[in-house]
Amino acid sequence: MAANAGMVAGSHKRNEFVMIRREGESAPKPLKNLNGQICQICGDTIDLTEKGDIFVACNECAFPVCKPCYEYERMEGNKCCPQCKTRYKRHLGSPRVEGDEEEDDVDDLDNEFSHTKSTSKVSNPWSPLGREEVVELSGSSRHEPYHRILRLTSGQQVSGEMPDSTPDNLSIRSQSGPLGSSEKRGPSYLDPSLPVPVRIVDPSKDLNSYGLGIVDWKERVEGWKKQDKNIMHVPSKYLDGKGDMEGTGSNGEDLQMVDDARQPLSRIVPLPSNQLNLYRVVIICRLIILCFFFQYRVTHPVSNAYPLWLTSVICEVWFALSWILDQFPKWYPINRETYLDRLALRFDREGEPSQLVPVDVFVSTVDPLKEPPLITANTVLSILAVDYPVDKVSCYVSDDGSAMLTFEALSETAEFAKKWVPFCKKHSIEPRAPEFYFSQKIDYLKDKIQPSFVKERRAMKREYEEFKVRINALVAKAQKTPEEGWTMQDGTPWPGNNPRDHPGMIQVFLGHSGGFDVEGNELPRLVYASREKRPGFQHHKKAGAMNALIRVSAVLTNGAYLLNVDCDHYFNNSKALREAMCFMMDPALGKKTCYVQFPQRFDGIDAHDRYANRNIVFFDINLKGLDGIQGPVYVGTGCCFNRQALYGYDPVLTEADLEPNIIIKSCCGSRKKGSSINKSYIDKKRAFKRTESTVPMFNTEDVEEGVEGYEEERSLLISQKRLEKRFGQSPTYLIAFHIHLLHISGMQGGIPASTNPASLLQEAIHVISCGYEDKTEWGKEIGWIYGSVTEDILTGFKMHARGWISIYCMPPRPAFKGSAPINLSDRLNQVLRWALGSIEILLSRHCPIWYGYSGRLKLLERIAYINTIVYPITSIPLIAYCVLPAICLLTGKFIIPEISNYAGMWFILLFVSIFATGILELKWSGVGIEDWWRNEQFWVIGGTSAHLFAVFQGLLKVLAGIDTNFTVTSKASDEDGDFVELYVFKWTSLLIPPTTVLVINMVGIVAGVSYAINSGYQSWGPLFGKLFFSFWVIVHLYPFLKGLLGRQNRTPTIVIVWSILLASIFSLLWVRIDPFTSSSQKAAAAAQCGINC
Repeated sequence: MAANAGMVAGSHKRNEFVMIRREGESAPKPLKNLNGQICQICGDTIDLTEKGDIFVACNECAFPVCKPCYEYERMEGNKCCPQCKTRYKRHLGSPRVEGDEEEDDVDDLDNEFSHTKSTSKVSNPWSPLGREEVVELSGSSRHEPYHRILRLTSGQQVSGEMPDSTPDNLSIRSQSGPLGSSEKRGPSYLDPSLPVPVRIVDPSKDLNSYGLGIVDWKERVEGWKKQDKNIMHVPSKYLDGKGDMEGTGSNGEDLQMVDDARQPLSRIVPLPSNQLNLYRVVIICRLIILCFFFQYRVTHPVSNAYPLWLTSVICEVWFALSWILDQFPKWYPINRETYLDRLALRFDREGEPSQLVPVDVFVSTVDPLKEPPLITANTVLSILAVDYPVDKVSCYVSDDGSAMLTFEALSETAEFAKKWVPFCKKHSIEPRAPEFYFSQKIDYLKDKIQPSFVKERRAMKREYEEFKVRINALVAKAQKTPEEGWTMQDGTPWPGNNPRDHPGMIQVFLGHSGGFDVEGNELPRLVYASREKRPGFQHHKKAGAMNALIRVSAVLTNGAYLLNVDCDHYFNNSKALREAMCFMMDPALGKKTCYVQFPQRFDGIDAHDRYANRNIVFFDINLKGLDGIQGPVYVGTGCCFNRQALYGYDPVLTEADLEPNIIIKSCCGSRKKGSSINKSYIDKKRAFKRTESTVPMFNTEDVEEGVEGYEEERSLLISQKRLEKRFGQSPTYLIAFHIHLLHISGMQGGIPASTNPASLLQEAIHVISCGYEDKTEWGKEIGWIYGSVTEDILTGFKMHARGWISIYCMPPRPAFKGSAPINLSDRLNQVLRWALGSIEILLSRHCPIWYGYSGRLKLLERIAYINTIVYPITSIPLIAYCVLPAICLLTGKFIIPEISNYAGMWFILLFVSIFATGILELKWSGVGIEDWWRNEQFWVIGGTSAHLFAVFQGLLKVLAGIDTNFTVTSKASDEDGDFVELYVFKWTSLLIPPTTVLVINMVGIVAGVSYAINSGYQSWGPLFGKLFFSFWVIVHLYPFLKGLLGRQNRTPTIVIVWSILLASIFSLLWVRIDPFTSSSQKAAAAAQCGINC
């Protein structure tokens, strides 16, 4: 598939398919005709038998092997079929070898391998040349009409349309897909328009042994040879006591390499036991102190302020429950360490073809005016320059706004990448996003010894400045949309002029036969995709766009792992993919890891992080704690997924993992012996696969029922009709799905080598059509889950409920960096969207409080998810508790009666335990005190504003059906000065509740002080308790107050606040003292009015 060959646009339902080519480009030339069966070992033509039939070596899978190779394999090889591992049977005329079955009086292949069921001749799309072969069809599919790809445009070829795949127009592709490397293969052909056959196989055999004929044997042999080399067996001379065993000579170095190759790719770094044990002791002590505290509060009501007392107790109980939900998931905090050198030694040795697994990287964007194209371009450039084999990386950009500005900016990015990528790899620079690399205020000559580096860096910086000028020109041009809509350079109207009604669009910018840099080296694939949108269809926002990318990538490249980032999150660490592969490709962890989550780090935030944009406490404390249980929650970006986990499959679990969780054990007891009798065959088979097979086993029994239970028996192969109902009607996509389901040895993702690119583009348009997901399980059990604007929480929760684990990876150099809104209003709107998503999950059937108890979700992990969705409700007691001090100051009453020394001790111990817990968390996590304090402040700010609105909006959406629009957070760069956006005031209704709380508490302080002044010294004691709580509220809302006042001509906000408070207090004192009035005058005035003033 040639890069820059033109954009493909079309609609499957409207029968449209158009390729818009550039000027001067011609249609692809057909290759010469390829006829005959080709041996997949030696490449020779397979001869005919004496009966005139094509020689078939293996009766199980009919893998194409010529008779000489068959004879050699039986005599000198492993005597098995290269694909399905079935032992070769002796054919007529072949010499007998040791191990052949005894034959009585009949030596006839037809009688030895006969079927009692009826057979039907169908063309097997997995057969390398598309030849006819006899297969058995299951009863459910024998009489079903096969789904074929409809020829678009009613059979008429559109001008510029890529021709259909025929024997005269074939494509030679590498294993990594049609966009992969240019390494030539033996000619083979696969027509994706043909049906997926369902063949009855022997249930006693391993399901993974049926390869269905899609693997190139030559490549598999080479791959196994490389794997054998990687294993590096110890030579016998070492076992005999010969050779250098001290590690000082060459033999010792070999032994060191052997040890390194066998070592795990990562390890858990436990926290110091003295810190962790003390931390747990303090948590238990705090829990005990809370019990005594509530015992006192409940048994000592305030009779003269009973409503205030009752309100305060209810709020405090909720705060205690909220603390428990937040605290106990941090019971097992851990750190992890990766070994990139071991990964390279095992899978990516210098001078040998890389064995690393292909990865598809997703970048999502919607509005280029709120998400500037220059930021998206930097993210894409950092992906293309990543330190990973270029034929293993594919970058997909999802433009959900169908903006021509994004398309043209991506075209410019592809051209600039041809210069930028070789520069990055030549000099090993970090980060590899040019905007952030050139803006670093560091000595770029440090540790650089190449004399030409300075010259090349200056030249590259000039190239990047010119690139920025071109991008900014496109942005300026896009500010005003023409009345007739946008048109492309060749005069063709832009298909996405109406962002709510447009066909699907795909453009391959970089890839095979065109994706080369200025030095002639291959570049990673770069694909632009905009899914079809039509009125009347539910598109499911970001989750729907991600699911469309899953299907497009499966059709075009089919990488085994997926990594998604937001358009403003660039690769800050070029080895981020290798960091993830240390877990995904680990023999023990990889089989049960659904995703590897990286922490989010941000650029462009003010030094004091006024609104806690960095969210350090969540990423460095909460997620570290979850990593010791079942793994961190998915946070929406910077996450590497296992494709099979997204397909809704269960992980490979050990016997300990399969035990019921603690809730099931406590409520229902252990499983009865009789209940598992009917599953003995399945359990034995699963246990056999776990112990004998190196290929991951996926529990196909639970494809439709998820975690709800198991059926007693199920066929080992799923019918095509059921697959189409689950994944959609796309034969090409189902082939890609089968590759992951079977997980054939030697293949880690990829697509069939001989797939025709024309049909691939047609199928890619098909799978992103707006009606493709109708009556399928996309968004329900497969892919990103629908039902909430925070699809990330829901998607991760479903995976964890199936028994998958996730990994939290924190490399020394942050893997990704992004931008965050530093303006108060934008920040509150962002928090509102997150809280609204949590409320939607709370009110849905996927609520962690009641969903998935028959699954394998651990108790503490469930508690963490419950805390993730109920935290917005805390806003109701929080705002009530923030108003209580002001009411107490205004009314002269208090929520706590006069306390004794015994009761005072529990109050003191409670505050001490709170501070001790926080200090110990800071110690083992490495978080600074300022970051912790900013987090505490914004917890109050967000709780009294965005969280409160989210609760009511969520109730309106669920109960009244009033939906809220998704607002994209502005990610514009700060070009007018340092943090100018921080001081911009943008009015929003979210500012009303916290402003009201501030004003009420300020008025309460003034009223309380004036009352104490008028009442004498005896009233100052109770006043201090009330003032303490009011000041607690004001101090927590202080960043919010600074945001309201903005930039006050360099006058510190704290000066303004204290000036108002002190002025009010001194004014009251002045009125009370009244120094210019004598005592006699006061007495005369009192006698005259008759009132004791």
